[in-house]
Amino acid sequence: MPKDNAKYDSLKLENQLCFPLYACAKEIVKKYKPHLDALDLTYTQYITMMVLWEKGEINVKELGKCLYLDSGTLTPVLKKLEKKGYIERTRSKEDERNLVIQITASGRALRDSATEVPLKMGQCIRLSEQEATVLYGLLYKILNTLE
Repeated sequence: MPKDNAKYDSLKLENQLCFPLYACAKEIVKKYKPHLDALDLTYTQYITMMVLWEKGEINVKELGKCLYLDSGTLTPVLKKLEKKGYIERTRSKEDERNLVIQITASGRALRDSATEVPLKMGQCIRLSEQEATVLYGLLYKILNTLE
């Protein structure tokens, strides 16, 4: 193996901002798994339900924007949530090209069980409230510059 060369420093894993972001995201989703298994949801289904618990109804394009997901990723998630009875997918009456997602009574009821998830996850991630606020702001700053 050749000696390290300053020319290649930018290729070292330890110098990559993307790597700790990727690794943290992967590990955090892993920590969510047992809590979401109890709800019979994947992480992507969970964040989809979070948007629907807040909005009640949304079109697929807007949902994709909220979650930073494309329709190819969302479609199978939505089909599974519909099969579970948590959502309904219908065509917009104003424009049939738009698919509208609406939460069902079962989907709303699931919200009560899900309230424990953020509390349990807060115990896994040991950041002060100030640190969490700073990190949240920085992550959204990055997301907004990538759009």
